[in-house]
Amino acid sequence: MAFDSDIIAAFYKSLATKVSKARTLLGRPLTLAEKILYAHVDVFPEKPFQRGVDYVLFNPDRVAMQDATAQMALLQFMQAGKKRVAVPSTVHCDHLIQAEEGADEDLSTALDVNKEVYNFLKSVSNKYGVGFWKPGAGIIHQVVLENYAFPGGLMIGTDSHTVNAGGLGMIAIGVGGADAVDVMAGLPWELKFPKLIGVVLKGELSGWTASKDVILKVAGILTVKGGTGHILEYIGPGADSLSATGKGTICNMGAEIGATTSLFGYDDAISRYLGATNRADIADLAEAVKNDLRIDPEILDNPYDYYDQVIEIDLSTLEPYINGPFSPDKAWTISEFGKAAKEHEFPLELEVGLIGSCTNSSYEDLARAASIARQAKEKALIAQSEFTITPGSEQVRYTVERDSILADFESMGGVVLANACGPCIGQWKRNREGGEEKNSILTSFNRNFAKRNDGNPNTFAFVASPEIVTAMVLGGRLDFNPLTDSLTSKEGDLVQLDPPVGEELPDSGFDVKDLGYEAPAQDSDGIVIDVDPDSDRLQVLTPFSSFDEATYQGCRLLIKAKGKCTTDHISMAGPWLKYRGHLDNISNNLLIGAVNYFTEQTNSVCNQLTGAYEAVPTVARFYKKEGISTIVVGDENYGEGSSREHAAMEPRHLGVCCVLVRSFARIHETNLKKQGVLGLTFANPADYDLILEDDVIDILDLDQLSPGKDVMMRLSHQDGSEDLITCRHTYNQQQIDWFNAGSALNYIKENS
Repeated sequence: MAFDSDIIAAFYKSLATKVSKARTLLGRPLTLAEKILYAHVDVFPEKPFQRGVDYVLFNPDRVAMQDATAQMALLQFMQAGKKRVAVPSTVHCDHLIQAEEGADEDLSTALDVNKEVYNFLKSVSNKYGVGFWKPGAGIIHQVVLENYAFPGGLMIGTDSHTVNAGGLGMIAIGVGGADAVDVMAGLPWELKFPKLIGVVLKGELSGWTASKDVILKVAGILTVKGGTGHILEYIGPGADSLSATGKGTICNMGAEIGATTSLFGYDDAISRYLGATNRADIADLAEAVKNDLRIDPEILDNPYDYYDQVIEIDLSTLEPYINGPFSPDKAWTISEFGKAAKEHEFPLELEVGLIGSCTNSSYEDLARAASIARQAKEKALIAQSEFTITPGSEQVRYTVERDSILADFESMGGVVLANACGPCIGQWKRNREGGEEKNSILTSFNRNFAKRNDGNPNTFAFVASPEIVTAMVLGGRLDFNPLTDSLTSKEGDLVQLDPPVGEELPDSGFDVKDLGYEAPAQDSDGIVIDVDPDSDRLQVLTPFSSFDEATYQGCRLLIKAKGKCTTDHISMAGPWLKYRGHLDNISNNLLIGAVNYFTEQTNSVCNQLTGAYEAVPTVARFYKKEGISTIVVGDENYGEGSSREHAAMEPRHLGVCCVLVRSFARIHETNLKKQGVLGLTFANPADYDLILEDDVIDILDLDQLSPGKDVMMRLSHQDGSEDLITCRHTYNQQQIDWFNAGSALNYIKENS
């Protein structure tokens, strides 16, 4: 029996009527995304929504939060004046477990080091009716896929890889904690109605090619910003040929191209997975309305008439890919990668291969990779690189241990890590002897920005499927092609690897002793949430100040960021994750990874009042103490990457009143709006060059801020000259109300 079966059954009962109503409104066949979105609108419209234009209020079915983001989300919810969450919500303790020694040792350390945070999250969950998944239960997105995702549903999660649930036909969208607070407080959730990209898949995967290679190729086509403001919808016979977890892998990494979410239609593979994960009742309900859980069939005849962009991929001819370094969209086919590695002088020795994570830790993934590991034993091959395995959930871990898959990995020297995020998010205590010299690692993760995994800017991180990673560990070099090259056995024989094989689902079914779930208390009136005022991990929030026009006069430039500035650059993870519940402490990492345009250095900006170059947070705190607001200037796709709202809360806390960029990543722009930071873009992107290090900046007439009206900014240069630049914004009236109140949370409290 599934979680929330009654809620899901009620949704399916009303789905046909809602879809029919939407089809009549649009007067044409519907894509799956359109069916799901119109089925979840708060107020059904009188005319069709304009893609990429209209802001729409939706009613999500569920909220999911990982432990790092849940701290701040729940600290905000505590200020909202609500007794209980209004929709099913969960917390998942996966991000704070540092990978170092192995599963048992690392989990034991995490339980000790993070005791205060875990107790806080558990008590708040009990207080407000939130389901709690304890440390070791698994990675949030895999747990959601196994337990909560359902075809046709709509959920939000405080992590960009929430989109994993698209593998089961659910629209799942990564958001900041303030968005989660809205929904948990019973308010509708706002989203600009997305544009749609149709990805037509034909043929079938075979040999070495895996589902991961589909999204690696798509990332190469669309780049890290090409999916921004779009839902990717995978359609065609090739889509139906993929396993449900394979579909999840593709959707999951869609976060790396900026996509709002990615989505597959309901099919037999999804039905099989639901049945295998103890949700046959949901599969039966979905089967009864399956035509409403897929695109209307006419769309496949000419997808160009229904999507804003179309990509066509033949799975039968698709090669394995390796993407990187330093950006997940640098796509190389396996046949060209070795040559490219030499030409670009990537470090050819592969030091570590890492498989698993929220996207590639399914039974199928691990079974296929294990088939390579078994060949190592059979063909007398020795691993040339370190090798780690991260199961996605306790259910998967228990099952693959039962089926000897973990033993296969261990036989080639693999180290099994905890069911947690670990190396993927910078929670990897690598203990590398070589310091910070150049080195290469290969993962089946998603994101590979500089310093992402181990904090070393010279670690060249590449992304591939788990089976390719496992094979490359046996080769030990980036210029090894497992499809064509031979390896030397311990006996001195030349041998070749056979293509991987593995079952979609376990023949004996999934098994687990303890899922790791704890239901919230039914009676929570007596539960008191205490936060130690002297804690360095948790801090009760104080409201941000409301709009004051004087704040935007006489501002100083904090930093003009050059080039890529992701949420990792704005608010690093790794060792900073432990402060995610303490806004003042974590603000000490504000923009320390951003490159200063004027110096080409990180974490060094000029304090214009003293003339000294100091750390970004130090200068920000100085200006704040002096009562001077600051402005951050950025380049294209500013805020790319994760949903982490600290990247918006930290600048607000340290006195940044405005972020002006050439373009924003979706989630980050929304997070800035939620926290009361003015988010603007250059009307003329070349005006980025006009902003000088020592400018005095005024933002004009903000008391007249209104939808669609440009904002003027005056730059007063030290030579006495001035420039007046035009800035664009995407604020609607509700978002302007948030801005005037000082934050969305302030607005909720004032109007509840």
